[in-house]
Amino acid sequence: MAMTSVNSQTKTAPAHLPTNTSALAMVTTLFFMWGFMTALNDILIPHLKSIFDLNYTEVMLVQFCFFSAYFIFSLPSGKVIEWIGYKWAMVVGLLTMGLGSFLFIPAASLPSYPLFLAALIVLAAGMTILQVSANPYVAVLGPPETASSRLNLTQAFNSLGTTIAPYLGGVIILTAAPNADLVRQLSAEALHAFRVQQASSVKLPYLGLGLIAVVLALIIAAFKLPAIESAVHHKGEETGSVWSYRHLWLGAIGIFVYVGAEVTIGSLLINYLTQPNIGNISRVTAATLVGFCYWGGAMVGRFIGSAVLQKVPTSLVLGTAALVAFCLVCTSMLTLGHVAMWSLILVGLFNSIMFPSIFTSGIAELGPMTSKGSSLLIMAIVGGAIIPEVSGKIADAIGIHHAFVLAALCYLYIAYYGYKGSKPTGPGITELA
Repeated sequence: MAMTSVNSQTKTAPAHLPTNTSALAMVTTLFFMWGFMTALNDILIPHLKSIFDLNYTEVMLVQFCFFSAYFIFSLPSGKVIEWIGYKWAMVVGLLTMGLGSFLFIPAASLPSYPLFLAALIVLAAGMTILQVSANPYVAVLGPPETASSRLNLTQAFNSLGTTIAPYLGGVIILTAAPNADLVRQLSAEALHAFRVQQASSVKLPYLGLGLIAVVLALIIAAFKLPAIESAVHHKGEETGSVWSYRHLWLGAIGIFVYVGAEVTIGSLLINYLTQPNIGNISRVTAATLVGFCYWGGAMVGRFIGSAVLQKVPTSLVLGTAALVAFCLVCTSMLTLGHVAMWSLILVGLFNSIMFPSIFTSGIAELGPMTSKGSSLLIMAIVGGAIIPEVSGKIADAIGIHHAFVLAALCYLYIAYYGYKGSKPTGPGITELA
């Protein structure tokens, strides 16, 4: 671990240089891409649940496998960046995403739930490489004092992808929910034919997404992205451990619980809105609301947040947004009908600034340890695997209406991190505070 000094910070993120807008615009396309593909999981969950007659615990393996890949591949992704640099790591990430997308075709042809999960792991491995490279790349692509604002802006386009994906996925992939009792009465041969027919709807969209990922990889390879010095170029300055930076590992917990809460809500929301005592609407209508209102709220919030964070301290905005999200989740669990429906949907608006704000706070003033700090924060995205899985067990045990209690507790921690835990601490930082 390096002593964080003025000189080492200047080497890593030169404050005197303006933001490179052309490079920022190109990298922003990656944020849109992985946002779109991540949000399609919210469509896969109800779709695969009906095809394979799964309970909530079983179907939440979709998110468990997808987000576990972040934990498994984050440190290897950091090594990839050391070997080939940010630009070529992004290319490798896109090509891996393309491979994962193509694997959906044999998974749907069989059809096989385990193969769907394997395809998701490969897809998420590619996204992990993108996250580990693109997030810190954006953060150091301009003045450090506007890093949070800049990352919020790129994350807004990530949210544009998450907004569009549920609507398009709902129209293309989701069909009318089959009667589970009738499906269970089918013969083995008829059941196989039913599953093949239902699963075939994922082939075309994932084939298209795989081709787009490959084309985008070729474009990035040809584009002249500026080289950014990272931690790997200052190995001689590293004298300690990333765990010396309290704001970093508290930020990793923040990423863990934030992604867990956001994914839990997004994963269960379609099934939640279709409940007779909540929204009493169709799955396609629910998918539209999830896309344009829940994820769309996050997109709007990030555009607003990008401007607000130019003027208001990140810690204050983050803590306040988390407290409001906590109150909204509690309101939904304690009410019924449209109040319960819209209070949970509205959480998306306040989720908006959380990931980029936690991320930039976590890597603040790490100097030559920025790359390692980024890998640790991306590893923490595994919260999207664990918290939704536990929430699925809660939903099976007490019902989906009150299954969001864990997500509510997550927002309380994020409020603490915003107000207290995000202040930079660690070797060489005290003299800069």
